[in-house]
Amino acid sequence: MHFGWIMSIDRTRAVHPQIAAVIIERIKDGTYPPGTKVPSVVQIATEFDVANSTAQRAMEAVRAQGLTRSEAGMGTFVLLPDEQA
Repeated sequence: MHFGWIMSIDRTRAVHPQIAAVIIERIKDGTYPPGTKVPSVVQIATEFDVANSTAQRAMEAVRAQGLTRSEAGMGTFVLLPDEQA
């Protein structure tokens, strides 16, 4: 969950890994509990004030960590603990 303000990121460094780290931290701290839908790429892009393609790369990095799964037409969901890599 975010609080209606744009998250500050260091734009002198690669942006998508920073966004991925925030999403991963939110999964680990329970902000996005197992089985729940995470914000869409458009919502993430808006929150971090980045292009949709940057937000997509961040979400791909989170998925590569084995923490989420995408369902066509449904969204991206946090994996349950027994599903996580």
